[in-house]
Amino acid sequence: MAGTQKLHMVAGGELEDLKTITFRNLDDLDIVGIYPNYEEAVAAWRTKAQSTVDNAHMRYFVFNLHKLIDLDIDVEGDERI
Repeated sequence: MAGTQKLHMVAGGELEDLKTITFRNLDDLDIVGIYPNYEEAVAAWRTKAQSTVDNAHMRYFVFNLHKLIDLDIDVEGDERI
């Protein structure tokens, strides 16, 4: 594989109000999927967002998972020196 894999997740749900990003019910959060690059994630986001256009409180987001990975932790969970 050429380059670094940059994982993205698409998820969404109904917001409590339109001024904050607070989901009404986390149990109802829709995890659309995890994608190997931003372009595929945006395509999935666009499809889900367009399918829920009739519900003004429904919002979908693209999360940059690759930015959340801590490379200073090894597989066994010990900090690297």
